[in-house]
Amino acid sequence: MRRILHVDMDAFYASVEQRDNPSLKGQPVVVGGDPERRGVVAAASYEARAFGVYSAMAMARAVRLCPSLVVVPPAFAKYRAVSAQVFELFREVTPLVEPLSLDEAYLDVTENTWGEPLATTVARRLKERIREQTQLTASAGVAPNKFLAKVASGWKKPDGLTVVAPERVEWFLQQLPADALWGVGPVTARKLQAIGVKKVVDVRTVPPDRLREAVGSLAPWLQQLADGLDDRPVVPERAPKSSGSETTFARDLTDLDEIRERVAKMAGDAAGWVERAHLLARTVTLKVRYGDFTTITRSVTLPATRDREAIVQAVGSLLERSEAGHRPVRLLGVSVKNFCETPAPEVASELVLPFDPPE
Repeated sequence: MRRILHVDMDAFYASVEQRDNPSLKGQPVVVGGDPERRGVVAAASYEARAFGVYSAMAMARAVRLCPSLVVVPPAFAKYRAVSAQVFELFREVTPLVEPLSLDEAYLDVTENTWGEPLATTVARRLKERIREQTQLTASAGVAPNKFLAKVASGWKKPDGLTVVAPERVEWFLQQLPADALWGVGPVTARKLQAIGVKKVVDVRTVPPDRLREAVGSLAPWLQQLADGLDDRPVVPERAPKSSGSETTFARDLTDLDEIRERVAKMAGDAAGWVERAHLLARTVTLKVRYGDFTTITRSVTLPATRDREAIVQAVGSLLERSEAGHRPVRLLGVSVKNFCETPAPEVASELVLPFDPPE
């Protein structure tokens, strides 16, 4: 039986800002972009969430919901520094730490450096140490597997600690809505609801053929989770699956030459990342969101490459398959994925041939 923790910092970016600026404590605070320039909420304090403000919401809407909202521009260097402190504390407990983002991770504490047999005690001590070192709070879930631990960490936020002991797994599963299942977003949740699945345990009563018809290849996985089963190990280091960037513009772009320039810059940045990571990318993807919020993606598979010109040309070809230049463009994004590794670069040495004269 494994002992898994999922630790999630509470309203991380916003909490860091409230910690560093005492005048923000108790205020509805969001971190994100300018509402006048189509900014998006990156993080919301719990005071802001009380007004219905949440991450990924358009900042203009957030301000409408909460006119007293305090908007703070992001300071990612600061957040990364705090994150490094937190993860150092994680790794003092166990080497089995799987980062999910700057502010959350899985820890396998079945064996731990504290020699503590109870994962609940590990979680409680770790939360205390995070508070002491960073003056921030974290919520933690303790369970026999990753799925249950992650759901548990969100059960009593902020500053929560929820333990799902093996003998309480079934009781816990009975409480969960269907969208708590790993991999179920709004679209899949609607599909499940259409076949009568409103709670996690309802998956058990659906005939397998009907479930597969509704959610496809996801069906066996959901059946496992509905029984509380998840054998995924905590993986300390994970290879990146994709890299890229996207930008929402303050004004819709209509000039095709400007759109091409923006896309080429993003493609060049993606190629630079692939080169620095000593990887080769096989798939290049372009994302375009038009002024009416219609979003399309176009992808192409190439021979494995990190060549800047090849990636830029590929994205340029994908752009020609869009309606950019004919329809206003609100957002552009470029990403690369399907990586394979390349050998680390070696220092070149001069080749001396037998007929070269000696120095």
